[in-house]
Amino acid sequence: MSASPSTPGTARPLDSAVGKVFRRVVPLFIVMLICNQLNRSNIGYAQVHLEADVGIGAAAYGLGAGLFFIAYALFELPSNMLMERYGPKVWLTRIMVSWGLVSAAMALVTNETTFYILRFLLGAAEAGFFPAIIYFFSRWLPESHRGRATALFVAGSSIAAAISGPLSGPLLSMHGIAGVAGWQWLFALEGALSVVVGLIAYRMLDSSVSDARWLGPEEKAALLGEIEREDAAKRAGAGTAKVSRLRLLLNRQMLIFCSIYFAIQLSIYANTFWLPTIVRRIEGTGDITVGLLSSLPWICAVAAMYAAGRASDRLGRSKPLLVAALLVAAVGTFLAAELSPAWALVMLCVAAMGFKSASPLFWTIPQGSVHPMAVAAAIAVINSLGNLGGFVAPYGFGLIKEATGEVTHGLYALAAMCLLAVVLTLLIRGDRTVGADAVDAPEGEAAARG
Repeated sequence: MSASPSTPGTARPLDSAVGKVFRRVVPLFIVMLICNQLNRSNIGYAQVHLEADVGIGAAAYGLGAGLFFIAYALFELPSNMLMERYGPKVWLTRIMVSWGLVSAAMALVTNETTFYILRFLLGAAEAGFFPAIIYFFSRWLPESHRGRATALFVAGSSIAAAISGPLSGPLLSMHGIAGVAGWQWLFALEGALSVVVGLIAYRMLDSSVSDARWLGPEEKAALLGEIEREDAAKRAGAGTAKVSRLRLLLNRQMLIFCSIYFAIQLSIYANTFWLPTIVRRIEGTGDITVGLLSSLPWICAVAAMYAAGRASDRLGRSKPLLVAALLVAAVGTFLAAELSPAWALVMLCVAAMGFKSASPLFWTIPQGSVHPMAVAAAIAVINSLGNLGGFVAPYGFGLIKEATGEVTHGLYALAAMCLLAVVLTLLIRGDRTVGADAVDAPEGEAAARG
């Protein structure tokens, strides 16, 4: 990266500072996200044991899995406000230590009520984690580097999905050691890991660039100067226009965006929480083999996401690729419901390549279709409504299993939702005017036009 033309001679300190942030902070955030994903999804591997030992049936399990997302949505805004007050260093540590403690407390579940309460508390504890990371990047990296940092960070979720199975299997196999059940070891040790990483994060993170002793004076000055110049340019260009989220929500194209993202999230979280149960239908599998086999769809998804991202960059258009990804997800999911358990796993690998690739491909479309002044608000609305899939998917699958004895029946519904998302994707306009009617012009401009 080159420095601003108005500040010659700062290129080397700026590049050096950015490099240090990438080497010191970004890997730490990836590890934190891996712990985050492990703690929120490990109940998928413990589900059969919770049912046997505690009596938590499929419907109760699905409801508990979904309650996490209700709490996460309710507490995200308060968490963001407190993060701005106390700073990302203190608040990220608080988030991580508290979710680790709650996750470890899952080892004490004795009935459905305690299961519901702890899952709700886990969602409340984790709320605001992702926005805090994004805010940290905005205060520590120039805009030209934030996209790469965010992409590396988000990759941690796929890494976590791939390693959660191989890690959960051996932990579950510790059943009986010290008189403790395997599922209790799973929750206790993965929760404790988050607490330890949270304390390490407190030691490694700094409240501001100025406090970073691992940056030299010239590096601090270059980094702070570049970020302040970018912030000043944004303040000058933003004006005083306001965006009505209500009018955004009533916009036809916005409803299409929300529906597509909801369908994608349904597929992601249905598989996150119920994939081990589906894999367990394969004859001869135990905790360790279920863990290993459950990682295969996520490993395939990582490769597919990388290939889809490169294809999108070369093509310069994401819409055709999103249609293709959703079709792959629909076909793979449908065949997984039709075929034998072993072949169902193969088809779920195909499906995961589709629905995981669909998520990053989708987000490039609103950014190119929504009015520039409404993009930030539109992304917030889409993310909030779309993430309701995190509640509907596990709870819906639980109800289906309770009623039919099989979760595979829910795969038909997922396939249908993916096909609906294909149709909706074809209806998207790309004229950069979506949400224009939700933008209120500054008072001075409105008076001038009047």
